[in-house]
This record gives sequence, structure tokens and C-alpha cells, in this order.
Amino acid sequence: MHTARSIVILTGAGISVESGISTFRDRNGIWAKHDWRDYATPEGYERHPARVLEFYNQRRRALKSVQPNQAHHALARLEGAHKGEFLLVTQNVDDLHESAGSRKLVHMHGELNSALCRACGMRAPWRDDITVNSQCKSCGATGFLRPDVVWFGEMPYQMETIYRALGKAELFIAIGTSGHVYPAAQFVEEARLSGARTIELNLDETENADAFDERITGRATETVPALVDRLLG
Repeated sequence: MHTARSIVILTGAGISVESGISTFRDRNGIWAKHDWRDYATPEGYERHPARVLEFYNQRRRALKSVQPNQAHHALARLEGAHKGEFLLVTQNVDDLHESAGSRKLVHMHGELNSALCRACGMRAPWRDDITVNSQCKSCGATGFLRPDVVWFGEMPYQMETIYRALGKAELFIAIGTSGHVYPAAQFVEEARLSGARTIELNLDETENADAFDERITGRATETVPALVDRLLG
């Protein structure tokens, strides 16, 4: 059994790709086919709101046909067995961690299955399409809804909660992250300042690989369950 009283885990696109969800930054990822300036900035939304909304509608619909994989389930198992403090921070906007049973979870980049009203600030679950005619369930305004995802230039969610957990972490694990999206790429350094042991699991070498005490290379569906087994003894 591991001895870390406080665990913080960061996950990126690499944990969901084996469930059939495309990554953003890989050679064949989403931003290789679409210009992020058009689809993932407030300015892109202002220029072509209907086009941006449909881009996210397609991705939201696609979530209905994907399932969490062994890596998602393993992290939920670790959370359930760990007696100390635990926080799972994901950069992903899919709902696979929740579907696998994770509860102590922060979506730092927002969620596809949530809508944000630019008129009143409402953030609420939303599983249907969002169009330029959609009406806010809170204030009733029409034409102000957008996906509740963090676009380039916007502040990620719940940063205070994340940094508080990193400040107490005794074990920090990064899974399937590219290592060059900030502020997430800096979390390993924050954890090291707290004296945490740091472990990285990834298919490829990352930008900040040297910052980790241990690196495990391989598919998330194989490496994550094996690491959880090891931690739980």
C-alpha cells in the first residue's frame, strides 16, 4: 500500500483517446484539421457563432456513443480505496471520468455537457444542441448561450482549489498530458515544491518529462491500471 496521504492526479487527452475521443494537439488531432483561432477563442465565436456552436454540438453528440476505458475505471477505483485527500484534475471536457465513477473531480477546462450564459453567467448541465436561438434556463435571454468550455485566452476553472491541493500533495501523477499547455504543465513543479513524489504516464515523451521522478511509457489502458494496482498493493 502506498503511503501518500494526499494524491493529486492530472489527466489530459491521452487518457480518453482509447475511448475514441480525438486529441487536440497530435499530428492528426482536432487542431490539425481546424484552426483553433476560429473554434476555440471568444473572437472566433463572435465572428461565426453558429459555426462554433455546431462544432461543439457535434462533439457533444459524439459523447453519447463513447464509454470510459480501463484507465478511467482504475482512477475511480483508486479514489474509492484511498483514505486520505484526493483530487482528480482533468483538462478534458468529456464526461468519461464521471461515467467511470470519479467524484472528487475538477474540470479545469470546462465541460461539453454544460452551457454558459454570457448574459447572466449561468453554468448549467446541457446535453442538447446549443444554437443561436437557444434560451437560457436561468435568465430567459436568447442568443447568449455558449459551450461551457475554457477557450484560449480565458482563465481555467477552480484554480484556487487545484493549487491548494498541489500545495499539500505527497503524490502527483500526470496521465496523457502534452506538457506544454499552461498552467497545467506547471502543476508538476508546484507539486515538487510541496515535496511530492511525481509520476508521469504517457505514450510519448513530453515537454516537461525531466520534471518527474518516474516516467512510465505506454497506453493509458495498460499503464494506469498497473500503477493503481501497485499503489494499492
